[in-house]
Amino acid sequence: MRILVGVKRVVDYAVKVRVRADKAAVELKNTKMSMNPFCEIAMEEAVRLKEKKIAKEVIAVSIGPKEAQETLRTALAVGADKAIHVVTDMRIDQDLQPLATAKILGEVAKKSEADLVVLGKQSIDDDCGQTGQMLAGLLGWPQATYASVVEPKDGKVSVTREVDGGLSTIEIDLPAVVTCDLRLNEPRYAKLPNIMKARKKPLESMNVEDLGVDITPRLKVLSVEEPPPRKAGVKVESVEELVSKLKESKLV
Repeated sequence: MRILVGVKRVVDYAVKVRVRADKAAVELKNTKMSMNPFCEIAMEEAVRLKEKKIAKEVIAVSIGPKEAQETLRTALAVGADKAIHVVTDMRIDQDLQPLATAKILGEVAKKSEADLVVLGKQSIDDDCGQTGQMLAGLLGWPQATYASVVEPKDGKVSVTREVDGGLSTIEIDLPAVVTCDLRLNEPRYAKLPNIMKARKKPLESMNVEDLGVDITPRLKVLSVEEPPPRKAGVKVESVEELVSKLKESKLV
């Protein structure tokens, strides 16, 4: 089984996001970037399946500028066998939208002859959570989203999903698309020897124009604003005072 894993370069989760002076977008210059946390979970799961001899090859794919190769090298250090970089100068946090990403990943999945595509359930920059579902629709493949357990066997994959009422377990045929939730696993850290070995692993680059897909943005960001500063709270001495304060604020 060949697994294709999507990894996205985003602003590091520990960094305070800054809005550009023109309020057109988030500031990316001189900002620490890293692999999207949910993509880390997807990569970890694919590597674990390879370690169990269920998968024979793990391919990492990332879309973006030349700096996206840093994210791919991290994926290679974690355990991916090879990487594919789809080059574009579009801002991947707001201009390269989920439908366009799904189209690109669909073409890469076909070219790489993937049996299973594993993605994070969402990226922490746009928080759309749509790419996996759109990709499955475009490919005509079954999908299992918000996975907390993934168990491939005999041409099928059993997936336990986190839903509002608890857990739901489904079984789908391969090829398929799976998106990973937070509790699927705990990603490993890349060890120094593996980081060195990753430099010698194959990394293929292709231009997004070569894939022949329409990636025109369907949405236009008009303005980006920082949230208003949070007002200071007050301490109350009793339940009665609490209720009184809530009434003053017209919350009850």
